[in-house]
Amino acid sequence: MKKIGAFLMIFLMVACTSNTIYKKPKNLIPKDTMALLIADLYIASSAYYVKNKKAEIKVSYMPLVYKKYGVDSLRFMNSNYYYTTLIDEYDELYKLVHLRLSDQKKKLEKITKTSDSLNQPFEQN
Repeated sequence: MKKIGAFLMIFLMVACTSNTIYKKPKNLIPKDTMALLIADLYIASSAYYVKNKKAEIKVSYMPLVYKKYGVDSLRFMNSNYYYTTLIDEYDELYKLVHLRLSDQKKKLEKITKTSDSLNQPFEQN
């Protein structure tokens, strides 16, 4: 009976271990490019409900982002899947994404502030 119990314990331990070690894809997107791509994908997905110059909404800009970086959605998915298995790498990747988005937000705020000041009427003292 002890042998069966020991066998069951070993079996459960082996069965419950995570097998999340994946092979590196042949066409893996480099981490720095992946960070730029993900940042642009965030912007493209958030622009879905924003009117463009032609007053159109619900326009998907995702294909344009993939085209910009010369990748397709399958290559992105495989690369993203690989990076998610490497927690430390994925954390670094998203820190780069956050940094890029923060920089772009600051630039946009500066442009908006400048254009707002140009639209205000001139006051003479």
